[in-house]
Amino acid sequence: MFTIKFLPYNIDIEVEEGTTIIRAAMEAGVHVNASCGGEGVCGKCRILLEDGVVEDGISSMLDAADIEKGYRLACLAKVKSNLVVRIPIESSVDAGVLNLPATPRRKAKIKQMDFEDLKEKGLFLPPVEKRYLELPEPNAQDHLPDVTRLVSFLKINYGEERLQLTLPVIRKLPDILRKDNFRVTATLERPVREGRKTRIINVQAGDTSSHNYAIAMDIGTTTIYGQILDLLTGEVLSEYGDFNGQISYGEDVISRIVFAEKEGGLDIMHEAVVKTMNRVIEKIVKKAKIDPEEISTITLAGNTTMTQLMLQVNPRYIRRSPYVPAATIYPPIRATDIGINLGDHVVALVYPQISSYVGGDIVAGVMGSGMYRTEELTLYIDIGTNAEIVVGNKDWFACAACSAGPAFEGGGIKLGMRATEGAIEDFSIDPVTLEPMNITVGNVRPKGICGSGLIIMVATMFEMGIINNLGKFNRDLDTPRIREHDNIWEYVLAWKQESQIDRDVVLTEIDIENLIRAKGAIYSGYQTLLEEVGLSVYDLDRIILAGGFGSYIDLEKAIVIGLLPEIDTDKVTFVGNGSLMGAKMSSLTNRIRQDVAQVTQMMTNFELSETPSYMDHYIASLFLPHTDMEHFPKLKARMEARQRR
Repeated sequence: MFTIKFLPYNIDIEVEEGTTIIRAAMEAGVHVNASCGGEGVCGKCRILLEDGVVEDGISSMLDAADIEKGYRLACLAKVKSNLVVRIPIESSVDAGVLNLPATPRRKAKIKQMDFEDLKEKGLFLPPVEKRYLELPEPNAQDHLPDVTRLVSFLKINYGEERLQLTLPVIRKLPDILRKDNFRVTATLERPVREGRKTRIINVQAGDTSSHNYAIAMDIGTTTIYGQILDLLTGEVLSEYGDFNGQISYGEDVISRIVFAEKEGGLDIMHEAVVKTMNRVIEKIVKKAKIDPEEISTITLAGNTTMTQLMLQVNPRYIRRSPYVPAATIYPPIRATDIGINLGDHVVALVYPQISSYVGGDIVAGVMGSGMYRTEELTLYIDIGTNAEIVVGNKDWFACAACSAGPAFEGGGIKLGMRATEGAIEDFSIDPVTLEPMNITVGNVRPKGICGSGLIIMVATMFEMGIINNLGKFNRDLDTPRIREHDNIWEYVLAWKQESQIDRDVVLTEIDIENLIRAKGAIYSGYQTLLEEVGLSVYDLDRIILAGGFGSYIDLEKAIVIGLLPEIDTDKVTFVGNGSLMGAKMSSLTNRIRQDVAQVTQMMTNFELSETPSYMDHYIASLFLPHTDMEHFPKLKARMEARQRR
């Protein structure tokens, strides 16, 4: 770690080696004009290096005299030592604006599954395991049937009392036993409940006990992620994600249900999702360099609609009152029976559902995050097109779902996009010139806005008075960046010549309205749920964020727009893809499979559309941050301090 001192503000920040100065400045809350996203083509992010060593930072935008004086471009200069950096400031800037109260920049603490913790607690008990066996060969005095020979050996030598073979195993057993002189490896699938039979799902010639793998997979509405796990070490050998092929038929679950109701639609939707799953599996198997025959199980977690489409179960009644899913618990399934390209011995374990709109992905998140084992009162929020919410602890749970829309994933935004290369992910604005500071994914010219960048933009502009609490631009400000175009007011983030596209990159009032509706749905969702169980946000011990972009959310900015409640940000934890985390946990420990049935029975589901107070909370949330600023006292104090200046 190295320290950068930013002058003339005397602000210090510690960053890792290789961090660009512009990203360090953004983290420190120091504004540097930059429109091009970090590619070094606008030349606006000139800084003066007064002490220290940087890598690069020199471009054609600087002449020899500038370089000699120590000028560099902040977007290109990478930290190689402790630095003293001066930000050039125009003489006309009113120093008073530099002392306005600013929103601190805080990200959620990231929590990842600790495999060593599983082992220490004795929870590392995979649902499938392999046993190497050297069976006595038959002879004139010993002519037990092959199945009896196998089962008896396991009972006598390993204490396996209740065993059951599948038909595919019986079919292959005679040849496999004799392939290596009755030296075989048996794969056992452990039951969820004690006292039930253990199934022998595969036999292989020789000793393959050191090669036992599982796949964990999140079947998301937008993306499908998979991981290959080593069931001996718990290590993730490879992972890969791809866009769900069903996107072509609709971006949200409702549109996909509607399509599935058409003649032949269910088959098409099933084939689309399974095709994507198989593509992901092929990628991770190839990347891990393992034999697919050594994969013993696959754990699948998805929302209720995705699960039913994957299993080719009619989802039409999910969207019709009283909103009834086909099932909440599914038995173990042969992976090949649903079209997954794995061996016929591979068992597919499907996470149980709660209701039509709170599915296995959320149950997986609750299990993977460990909130079901703690006394801490926890609010779990999975932010996406459909936001799912759970509140509770080890003794009880309440859950609900609400439609937030696609704004957080770039949908419904004029130049919205997912967090891929060229998306503006971080943003600041000069309080005097109103010039932007854009940072993009990949440090390239901007071509759009991702969800985390959108939150930061709207929060920053609101606090600075550039937009009001309705999300409308202050049209009296003297800047060419705020303009009316095609009867819509907008702010120009990057001019055409600074972008990757053939037009200006802009944020429009309609974009802001869509974000306000999305955050309003989530805020009112958990407010309603908490109210229904007699609690408030002030009773919470912690908040867990899950979802594709949660790690990039600036917590304080999320509070400013009214997405999160105004609580201590130290209480907020990010778990990433909670669905994948839970699927991974179930692949590594049978204890999760044993606990999950009890957890689903503990969950009380609330249909927000049928809860009268939800709409009242929603209407009150369609402002920045809320109609009642008393819910956000710290923000209110900052806003009032700005107004007094």
